[in-house]
Amino acid sequence: MLSRSWLALASALLMFPQVAETLYSPALVSLAEHFGVTAAQASLTLSLYFIAFAAGVLAWGRLCDRWGRRPSMLAGLLLYSVAALAALLARDFSQLLGARVVAAFAAAVGSVVTQTVLRDRHQGEELARVFTLIGACLALSPALGLLSGAWLERALGYQGVLAGQLLMAASLLAWAWRCLPETHSGPRQAPAIGQLLWRLLSDRRIQRASVLVAVFNVSVFSWYSLAPFMFERLGASAWMGYSGAALAGGALLGARLNGWLLRRGLGVARLLRLACLLDLLAAMMMLGLADSLWAVAAMLLVMVAFAMAIPLLLSSALVDYGDCRGSAGALFGLFYYLQIGAGLMLVGATQALAATLLACALLACALAAGYRA
Repeated sequence: MLSRSWLALASALLMFPQVAETLYSPALVSLAEHFGVTAAQASLTLSLYFIAFAAGVLAWGRLCDRWGRRPSMLAGLLLYSVAALAALLARDFSQLLGARVVAAFAAAVGSVVTQTVLRDRHQGEELARVFTLIGACLALSPALGLLSGAWLERALGYQGVLAGQLLMAASLLAWAWRCLPETHSGPRQAPAIGQLLWRLLSDRRIQRASVLVAVFNVSVFSWYSLAPFMFERLGASAWMGYSGAALAGGALLGARLNGWLLRRGLGVARLLRLACLLDLLAAMMMLGLADSLWAVAAMLLVMVAFAMAIPLLLSSALVDYGDCRGSAGALFGLFYYLQIGAGLMLVGATQALAATLLACALLACALAAGYRA
């Protein structure tokens, strides 16, 4: 078992990419105004983030098998700090985009390496419970990111948000330097990427799980991409930050519900189908609420479904890859982050929140029907 101090650090490292992006979301409007770009162009910084993040997942996953977990994490956090400083100093939109791409690549270390460490030490239902426990901590991410981002944007403009990202990365780097353990006890080598890629592509559970993880994330991050402009149209921009508290409440409820049902012996596949049905209900609610502040209620239910589904998928997808956890996790992450990036590009082009949620929910229900944990 991992110590409580490491679980706290693991939670913070897994929260890092999500907090960094929800922190950034309230700054999209002021960023668009400052650089003289459209809403779709401003949203591009979010969708490109996920594509670069996918490349980072592959790179850091491979490196954590070759270098070890600890050196990889420290290198990634240092690179993010440098990129965040470059974004803060950017003088035009192209420089900001470039810095954001590097930051996204670096931020992936918090996801793939931390998940690999957890898989080093836990298996089966115990791993699902650990992911669910950390998921309860992750429930705070939307509120922490959106409320902090809204406050920083009002006080200091988008530059305050970028400075907040820099401070967060530097703090995590110092904490990881002091407390991060090395859990990789096997040989320091990465398996042949071609053979492993073919193995994953031939695994129907991996393919289903990657699409499911992607559609749940597209549902959530389409809100972060489009909601700032929706609140602006409604004359309620300040509510963007407060909506994070509602979303965090939904995620916390989903994590607690997941843990309660797991303890009572409900299987992963049945829980996943329940989460997908809740997601479909939320999407149908959004069809009638998308142009009002009540849209937050529909998103709360989306977050319940998200907090239930993601720990189940992350804990069950790679059970047959104990011989290459870092590299397998990297390729698995690459699959779903590329899909998230492509999905968010489409969301940014269409600016259609309700239609996005409905399409994602229908696809999730279809895939979950045949998922075997």
